[in-house]
Amino acid sequence: MTSGYAIVAVLVVALGTILVGTYGLRVSRTTSDFYVASRTVSPWWNASAIGGEYLSAASFVGIAGLIFAYGPDMLWFPVGYTAGYLVLLTMVAAPLRRSGAYTLPDFAEARFRSRGVRAVASILALAIGWLYLLPQLEGAGLTLNTVTGAPDWVGALIVTMVVTANVMSGGMRSITFVQAFQYWLKLTAITVPIVFLIVAWQVHGSESLTKPEYPVFRQDTEVTFQRLTTIHADRFISIRGTGEIDGARVQNTVVVLTEGYHRIGQGSEFTFPKDAAVPHLSTMEHNTNEMWSLPMSSGQDFPLYGAYSLIIATFLGTMGLPHVIVRFYTNPNGTAARRTTLIVLGLLSVFYLMPPMYGALGRLYTPELLMTGQTDAVVLVLPTRMIEGIGGQLLGALVAGGAFAAFLSTSSGLVVSLAGVLSQDVLRLGGVRGFRISTVLAGIVPLAMTFISTGMPVADMVGLAFAVAASSLCPLLMLGIWSSRITKAGAIAGMLAGGVPALTAGLVTMFTDTGDAWYEILLSRPAAWTVPLGFTVMYVVSLSRRRPHAPVQPVRERGGDTTMHPSDPEFPRQRSGPHH
Repeated sequence: MTSGYAIVAVLVVALGTILVGTYGLRVSRTTSDFYVASRTVSPWWNASAIGGEYLSAASFVGIAGLIFAYGPDMLWFPVGYTAGYLVLLTMVAAPLRRSGAYTLPDFAEARFRSRGVRAVASILALAIGWLYLLPQLEGAGLTLNTVTGAPDWVGALIVTMVVTANVMSGGMRSITFVQAFQYWLKLTAITVPIVFLIVAWQVHGSESLTKPEYPVFRQDTEVTFQRLTTIHADRFISIRGTGEIDGARVQNTVVVLTEGYHRIGQGSEFTFPKDAAVPHLSTMEHNTNEMWSLPMSSGQDFPLYGAYSLIIATFLGTMGLPHVIVRFYTNPNGTAARRTTLIVLGLLSVFYLMPPMYGALGRLYTPELLMTGQTDAVVLVLPTRMIEGIGGQLLGALVAGGAFAAFLSTSSGLVVSLAGVLSQDVLRLGGVRGFRISTVLAGIVPLAMTFISTGMPVADMVGLAFAVAASSLCPLLMLGIWSSRITKAGAIAGMLAGGVPALTAGLVTMFTDTGDAWYEILLSRPAAWTVPLGFTVMYVVSLSRRRPHAPVQPVRERGGDTTMHPSDPEFPRQRSGPHH
């Protein structure tokens, strides 16, 4: 889909992000500006920024790719992403704002008065943030590769450089402007093309999306395999091209793929004939479109367990994401935090109507992606595939620009939250200078990780970050806010008991090939067992430990709205306030 328009769109988005971010440099002067925008962001402005930050690679390209590949079971992703904010609204938004912290580790220390609890929370916040940043960079690489043919690492490098420059220039105040602008850009970029695509589908005859046949090539289609790929052909198929098949090198030759599995070498290019059934990736269930449209047809082992585990991770993981939590510290007070969350629910709901439509149309118009495994590219490829000429190229450019905005905005929020943790808890460098140094480190680590990742779907990678957050920081927040029984030892034990297994499962899934092993579903969807483990250990250890003093007062019972951070010179060392 190489298109000059798409390249221009990506460059315009990157340049626009830098220009909007520079405005933050003019108004960011204090430490509070860099960390929490001096807590002066209005609900509508903050909600738009949260929408821009939260709608990541998983939302813009990943959800459509998973629905395209696995069917309606994957609708739990957008449902869970949105419902997670409802849980956040009802349980933690206002109490968390009243804690007066800059970062989640700040909250941990304020609640338990323990540097040990803070240290564990900091490590987990960094792990979750970097785990979430990785799919943003991989999604950027996929986007740039799709529209220009550039290597994947180029897109990741561009996003890292732009985000680092923006965050270093103005911190939270700067990226608030950027992310609010980018939400509306992303909504436009995903909504306008789908309107034209649905019209084109109608013009083409409204072909059924649930036919009892396998997806087929609509025309002779040349496919390039970016990596070593194992495919399964359900029928004999004759192909022509150059590359490696089952260890044998062929040069511009007609080859017959027999029914069964075949290994296609990296860099191979083959042309598949019109009306032939599309072979599928070996790790992907090959369903007819009719079977694909039914629940529990994704081909996963233990699909019901996978669905419930995904629901637990997304419903509870939102409140444990560092870049989400830090946003509520920018509101003036707890009431504004609640109002912000309500607006966010509306903004997310509107956006999430669009990706499933892309996934469904992909079954008809881009079925070859089921064979290469690049299902996340369905949003990027569809416009030029369905609409010929300059119209399709312009719509494709709009989608590419929106996708790049998604990567930039989410990455910006993550880097801000990570830089805050790194500067305060790892490097111990205070002030604006320490924040800027930490920003560079926050971006370099996930950039290095992109070179060794196995390239799993971005929505799955984000799902793992949610699982770690739900298993560790969610228990800390929920029990820390609503229970007076939780002790320092219990908080540390619970975070480690839930977070370490979930993080280990995620890393094993991302960087190794578990194949068809029976335990693969337990590793790829760990929340169903790690979340209960984290909550249970935190509560049981707290009850089993004798406390030498009265329990720490829950945050929900504290009065007032703290507006200073302990590192501020004006922060009162002996605080007292009304209790109710």
